Amino acid sequence: MVGHTGTGITVSAGNADGRKQLWHGRFASGPAEELVAFTESLSYDQRLMHSDIACSRAHVAGLGEAGLLDDAEVAAVLAALDQTGREYDAGQLAFEESDEDIHTAIERRVTELAGPAGAKIHTGRSRNDQVATAFRHFVKGELAGVARRIVELLEVLAERADEAGTGASAAYLPGYTHLQRAQPVLLAHHLMAHGWALLRDLERLGDCRRRVDVSPLGAGALAGSSLPLRPDSVAGSAGFSSRFENSLDATSDRDFVAESLFVLTMVGIHLSRMGEEIVLWSSSEFGFVRLDDGYSTGSSMLPQKKNPDIAELARGKAGRLLGDLTGFLATLKSLPLAYNRDLQEDKEPLFDAFDTVGLGLGAMAGLYRTLEFDRARMAEAADDPHAAATDLAELLVMSGMPFREAHAVVGELVRRSIDEGTDFAGLVGADPRLGEAAVALLEPGASARNRLSPGSAGPAAVSQQRARFEEALGSARSIWGIS
Repeated sequence: MVGHTGTGITVSAGNADGRKQLWHGRFASGPAEELVAFTESLSYDQRLMHSDIACSRAHVAGLGEAGLLDDAEVAAVLAALDQTGREYDAGQLAFEESDEDIHTAIERRVTELAGPAGAKIHTGRSRNDQVATAFRHFVKGELAGVARRIVELLEVLAERADEAGTGASAAYLPGYTHLQRAQPVLLAHHLMAHGWALLRDLERLGDCRRRVDVSPLGAGALAGSSLPLRPDSVAGSAGFSSRFENSLDATSDRDFVAESLFVLTMVGIHLSRMGEEIVLWSSSEFGFVRLDDGYSTGSSMLPQKKNPDIAELARGKAGRLLGDLTGFLATLKSLPLAYNRDLQEDKEPLFDAFDTVGLGLGAMAGLYRTLEFDRARMAEAADDPHAAATDLAELLVMSGMPFREAHAVVGELVRRSIDEGTDFAGLVGADPRLGEAAVALLEPGASARNRLSPGSAGPAAVSQQRARFEEALGSARSIWGIS
């Protein structure tokens, strides 16, 4: 027998002699064991328990408003829903072989508790709109949870940027293009670069949540109902901002799943880039950071090792998130209207993505919070005189020389210093077009302090950026209700 588990309860996958399915009326015999084993989702969709109960409560209240349940029936069913939720939380809800998913398990238990009134809970509702509604309700809450985790990481980046400073003693390091040293930048500037990417993720999460925030309840299986339902009031009671406009679309739409997967994948990609950087920076070849014991691992064979496993897994799990996204898009691509059972495949990839990103954000926040930056090692690498080449070219531009000509002049000096093994500062000082002002730009830290344009990596610009970053972070906290 194939089985599934939940809240410590194990039940068999079912057989033809088991309890009747909710849709048994059309069939003369029960489902084959293989059908039940292949189609069940109770083993993973129990996460929707409290969302389904919340939306079912709104549905029952709507049935009462419509006169389809009397006050006593409404009270009985609501009490049964609450009890079912308590039993689940306590690990006391016994699942039956006929429970295909958490939704049917809830309805069965409510009917057992409330009797004939409980049997009316499915009035005017199909599992199609029921499942879609509960899933949207769940996703809304999970998106908010991811947002809180992102804000936590952003706060860590902001704190470390403040520690790095923007004044005369500010930490600086080489900035890279093509993984080659390019120009010195302040460490605070570098850390906030990751922060701005995560702030964009928060914006995408909010935009995604707006489209998730639509109730499909009342759409039925695909065409609505002849009953006098109240989908607008039900939507509000269930915590949604609006209800569906088209019943066919309402039951078959999983754009919100694909969009959520995309946004989560982008978060994962940003974590992967951050992780790759820590892998490099913590290596002996870079030596820019030292890992805290609590956020690194050792080797089973090599006693000297301290491995950046969190950073590596942040990088590795991005591929998993990409798989969740592309796999689900492949599921969607050929489905005709309206509902198809293929859509049952919407939950596991999104559950996995929420878990992966949530854990990754928490782990990376801890990793960055405890990193020890080696300022001296970073400064030594950034103070390579060749890293000030652009500053020298721009100094010539300030004297009236066209940039392409200035680029060639400085480039030739760099080439000579490398080919001839000559001191670059000596060549610069001896060139009449450059002179002492240019040599001063080769002093330690001078190039890092020489950025003047808005948004650049120079001290004044980074100080202004830090204020705008805090303003953006405060706005994000407000939007997501994070104190």
